[in-house]
Amino acid sequence: MEKLKSFWKRNWVGYFFLTPWLFGLFALSAIPMGASLYLSFTNYDMFTSPVWAGFENYSSMMQDSKWQSAIKVTISYVFLGVPLQLIFALSVALLLNRGIRGIKFYRAIYYVPSLFGGSVAIALLWRQLFGREGVVNVILSHFGIEGMNWIATPDTALYTLIILKVWQFGAPMVIFLAGLKQVPVELYEASKIDGAGKWKQFLKITLPLITPVVFFNLVMQIIAAFQAFTPAYIVSGGSGGPLDSTLFYTLYLYQKGFGHFQMGYASAMAWFLLIMISILTALVFVTSKKWVYYQE
Repeated sequence: MEKLKSFWKRNWVGYFFLTPWLFGLFALSAIPMGASLYLSFTNYDMFTSPVWAGFENYSSMMQDSKWQSAIKVTISYVFLGVPLQLIFALSVALLLNRGIRGIKFYRAIYYVPSLFGGSVAIALLWRQLFGREGVVNVILSHFGIEGMNWIATPDTALYTLIILKVWQFGAPMVIFLAGLKQVPVELYEASKIDGAGKWKQFLKITLPLITPVVFFNLVMQIIAAFQAFTPAYIVSGGSGGPLDSTLFYTLYLYQKGFGHFQMGYASAMAWFLLIMISILTALVFVTSKKWVYYQE
């Protein structure tokens, strides 16, 4: 007891300044998460008291064909969009890492799309670009190619959202740039003496030394991609169409919770999403031991 009093006496100032953060942690995160976990085991429509249902919501999910479609669409979006975005971001970062004129201007311009993130305005713009009378079809018409309503065609709707994901490459690009700045110039100079070309320098020097940055960007973008909502909601008009081709997991969760008032089911979906992201992130961490190299 005396040790506890002594500890509190020495550290009360620090905990006092931590109070806003602790309030946010418990009031805005821990308690709502606990409530969500409880609701995932109940039937709850937001108008009547929750009724305990055990694992009914979780078993219903596994038999829900629309839930299965949402899983497939989301996984396709993550596994196609994230690698393409990171490849594009790294490519632009390599170009911007050179000593060209107006480099600060170019860095700012390329970062701008990421400032809007998942904004409604950008999603609406994307809907217009890939619509029947959109700019994409206007450009294609100049080459004699007949366009289509890209966002209303099941075979192409998801790819328009993947392109949007790739286009918003600014945040990982800036992080890649910071990583490239840390690569010692002496290594490039030594490799030139040995006759190594640009491609070999990239594979043997640049890429291995920035793998910690690649690892960080990969984890962050995977988490962000699984939580994508606004683009699919706006582009599909909230339906996830056509034929559920843009039915992201978060969009279906929203439909169940706030469209059908099945908040218990939606809570179960949210926890399944958390588990899915955690497993995938853990796999990335485990495999990182084989491909991430840290400078000593």
